[in-house]
Amino acid sequence: MDVGAVLADGLTRVQEDVERVLDGVGDALLWQPDPEANTIAWLIWHLTRVQDDHVADVAGTEQLWTADGWERRFALPLETRDIGYRHSPEQVRTVHATGDLLLGYHRAVSRRSIAWVQTLSTTDLDRIVDERWDPPVSLGVRLVSVVNDDTQHVGQAAYLRGLADRRTR
Repeated sequence: MDVGAVLADGLTRVQEDVERVLDGVGDALLWQPDPEANTIAWLIWHLTRVQDDHVADVAGTEQLWTADGWERRFALPLETRDIGYRHSPEQVRTVHATGDLLLGYHRAVSRRSIAWVQTLSTTDLDRIVDERWDPPVSLGVRLVSVVNDDTQHVGQAAYLRGLADRRTR
């Protein structure tokens, strides 16, 4: 199995999990078990923004958030470049979106990310993409970081979905 296929598999698994979490989500999308907790809507938006931002950066392309008009469709009271890093509970609650809108954005980002990583070779992964860190960050490390971050957040969203579903039984 080549490196592009491995990375594509990781991103595909994230997308499958996002689809499961959002399937029939209803009111659980904005539910918080505690006023300081994230919502499913915020978690899915954030993990998709991280993937869009980071993959666009290393691929040298514009984010789909702006290029395809997702920022306009979401109409969030946030800065264009905001990906949710260090959001306060108040900022988390500003992320209102339907499950269909979140899923549409995630599918578009995932499709583009998967297509791009499938073009990569092992030697591509050694390219330094961020020199602000010590040691500098390679493409391979950045992409694993994206998959790891997305996996953690979709897991949190799945947990919240389970809690929300239990409260309505």
